[in-house]
Amino acid sequence: MPGTTSPFRWEVGIVLIVVGEAIRLAGVAAAGTETRRRSRNVQRLVTCGIFAWARNPLYIGNFLIWMGFVTISGVLWFLPFAVLLFALEYELIVRYEEGVLESIFGRDYLDYKSWTPRWIPRPPKYEPPPGEYHWGEAFKSEISTFLQYAILLLAFWIKSRVMEGGTFWAEGFFKKF
Repeated sequence: MPGTTSPFRWEVGIVLIVVGEAIRLAGVAAAGTETRRRSRNVQRLVTCGIFAWARNPLYIGNFLIWMGFVTISGVLWFLPFAVLLFALEYELIVRYEEGVLESIFGRDYLDYKSWTPRWIPRPPKYEPPPGEYHWGEAFKSEISTFLQYAILLLAFWIKSRVMEGGTFWAEGFFKKF
């Protein structure tokens, strides 16, 4: 049945979501919550922590989270479209943001850009500066995101219970209770 899931898909999806969110949290903890706004008012160039491994850790985390939810949904034919949509959306966002950072930080940003990959993380080619990590602030800023994950996971769980055995949704739902 199209859109059905399995315990294996749930396991893979949950791993992708958890890893993606861990990457996001590391990025927010290193850069601060101002990274969540589209603003030209950038105070500092963040090159420490996970930003020494890749220039866009929040977006890498988002990508893994998207793929996790698509995997859990069981609509696997949508994976290539999700990758394409993600690539298009974030390519435009990153181009804009890189232009802003280059205009503000000049040579410092160009050096960072030449040393640090955009999408595929790798160990830094330089000694990253020490940075402060604000984990409490990062968790606090992600609370609404965590709630969204919980709602989506609950919806997929209900869908998997209702669709089990190919029964009509209400019939399957009420049989469980």
